Amino acid sequence: MTKKSPAKTAAKPAAAKPAAPVAEATTTEKLGKTQLIDLVATQTSLTKKEAGAAVDAALEAIVEALRGGKSVGLPGVGTFSVKATAARQGVRPGTSEKIQIPAGKKVSYKVASTLKADL
Repeated sequence: MTKKSPAKTAAKPAAAKPAAPVAEATTTEKLGKTQLIDLVATQTSLTKKEAGAAVDAALEAIVEALRGGKSVGLPGVGTFSVKATAARQGVRPGTSEKIQIPAGKKVSYKVASTLKADL
């Protein structure tokens, strides 16, 4: 007959802690699309399905405006805009070979002054 170790019998798995509310999120946490949909649903009278459709429509409208070269201003949040980048010379990592990087476009973001002041 073998004896059980008292450390093994006394150790029980800890109960899982409930997830922290989104309002108490730290700077390292990310608010994903699902959490955004949940927030919209709880703050409005929409169901999660309707809130999901609303979030999808808003994001699609922003993306389409940026594809069309327009700026998108979100009051209290900031402004997304498309900027042209010039062609430039770069270096390929590992080989140190010089390469030509073509001109292109990028999306830039400027934080709203009200949000910047609150951070």
